[in-house]
Amino acid sequence: MEPEIIFLGTAGDVILAGKQERASGGIILKTAGLQFHIDPGPGALTMAKALNVNIRENVAVFVTSSNWIQSNDVNAVISAMTYEGMDKTGVLITNKTSFNGIRNNDPIITKQTKRLVEKAICFESEAKIGINDVEVNTLYARHGKERPIGLKFKTPEFILSYTGVSELNNLVMEAHKGSKIIIINCKNPIGIEERGYMNSEDVIELLKKVKPKLAIITGFGIKMIQSDPLYEAREIQRASKVQVIAARDGLSINPVSYSANLRQKTLSLYK
Repeated sequence: MEPEIIFLGTAGDVILAGKQERASGGIILKTAGLQFHIDPGPGALTMAKALNVNIRENVAVFVTSSNWIQSNDVNAVISAMTYEGMDKTGVLITNKTSFNGIRNNDPIITKQTKRLVEKAICFESEAKIGINDVEVNTLYARHGKERPIGLKFKTPEFILSYTGVSELNNLVMEAHKGSKIIIINCKNPIGIEERGYMNSEDVIELLKKVKPKLAIITGFGIKMIQSDPLYEAREIQRASKVQVIAARDGLSINPVSYSANLRQKTLSLYK
């Protein structure tokens, strides 16, 4: 299994995800012979099929936020990868809100889903778990009243982190230090501020602090699409001096040698 990052979707707001103008199936990370599924939102199974991703190969599923764009299809994905528990396998890692619910809201993860995997655990912020040769760290993130999490994957080949849905502050920047590749949910373009989310100016500040080799922006809102993510990526790269890629639905990147292996998968469903 070659190292690979596959974007099953890049939607970051209810307008794009609701109309499926951008897909919202999450992110697949393949590394060290393992397949991880991050934030399986609406259409995760459909997008996986369209991109020839075998959900049965998932060894871990991560849900960083109870926002439906990040979590809606987690129960379906777990059911598909375990054959409804007939092959009890894999690990489910979520933030506390998705696992236990919040106030009067039920948890996103059902009791049945928790029984289908070998281990189902939740974290509030900083924690560490080992999955074979990969160390996974859950990171501090901030989004309204929820306690979302970010993720950092320390593999034998690279260190990659994912911000999840979060606004920017010093704790977030500190959490991502040491990452060589960062996937950033950047909902809004330069000049548009929204509490709980990052815009392009926030990404510039984050990259200047962390200094990764590569940044990939995703999780776009309608205003970002109107501004054009490619334009925003260029502006972020110019200001931060870090190579920046604007993700697209179906984008596949080799995290080890991305500069030579960047390509767009053929995707007839979402053109």
